[in-house]
Amino acid sequence: MKKDYLLLFMLLSTCYSVAAQESAEDYPWLDTMHQSIASSVNSSALWFDDFFALEDFDDREEAYGEARIRLGWEPRSRDLSKFEMRFKVRVKLPNLKNRADLVLSDYDDDRPDNDIQASGNNEFVEKNRFSLALRWRSSPESGLSHRIGVGRRLQVFAKSRYRNSHILTNKTTLRWETSAYLYSSDGLGADFAWQFDYNVTDHSIFRWNNRFYYRDKTKDWLWQHSWQKLTQFDEKNALIAGVYIEGLSRPNYRLEEYLVSLRWRKNTLRKWLFYEVEPFVLWRRDESFSASYGIALRVEGYFGDS
Repeated sequence: MKKDYLLLFMLLSTCYSVAAQESAEDYPWLDTMHQSIASSVNSSALWFDDFFALEDFDDREEAYGEARIRLGWEPRSRDLSKFEMRFKVRVKLPNLKNRADLVLSDYDDDRPDNDIQASGNNEFVEKNRFSLALRWRSSPESGLSHRIGVGRRLQVFAKSRYRNSHILTNKTTLRWETSAYLYSSDGLGADFAWQFDYNVTDHSIFRWNNRFYYRDKTKDWLWQHSWQKLTQFDEKNALIAGVYIEGLSRPNYRLEEYLVSLRWRKNTLRKWLFYEVEPFVLWRRDESFSASYGIALRVEGYFGDS
């Protein structure tokens, strides 16, 4: 774990030191690191794909994998030691006609990237979210997918999800999804979500997110709402201003925490490397809704063939 923190601080200091003056020829150790991780991911992809090979064709499509790794430090006035590490590896399996892939992650990838990441409320974000699942769909373009695997404290699970989107006008888009799942210990669960986008300009979007989770283990609903303004200044810089709220349906439908934040995301040094700076203010019920001030610092890398 200490190595993860050292790597985080090294990447953060490198990113911030060249924020004003970038050069793709500097810091060759970044290319070495990227090549090493990407090579390891692709080797694993070939190893998994061989399990499903019925015949050995010289001209068959080669399996490949891609990984997303994020390191972060999210100190706030009541918790200065909050660190975050997330990874997700996806392996494409052409021997299954590109209808299936293998997904490995140490967090619940069903949760949106723009939820209350800095909250740290373990009632909402369960620990030990490691999962390994085989995901299958009838065709690569299908919105219906199914998963079977191991996750949530090594429980066996099965899940089905359907996703769709609708262009309502030339400026508005509606995306929605619904899913149902069964965990061996936690029992049944379901969720439903929709996202409404309004394009203010070619580089600016207003976004309204809503999500409801039903949990059979606790017999309640967890709900999330957020309102965001996303602005892209250029191909390397973007800003997300947002208000996020979360709550539970039991003992009654009530607010548990809310957060206001301003997130700056920048692509730096390499096309696969990003960092974020996110000042925020958080209010939680278990802290009597007293304001807690913080700033999140994150580094994120994408590793694959590209």
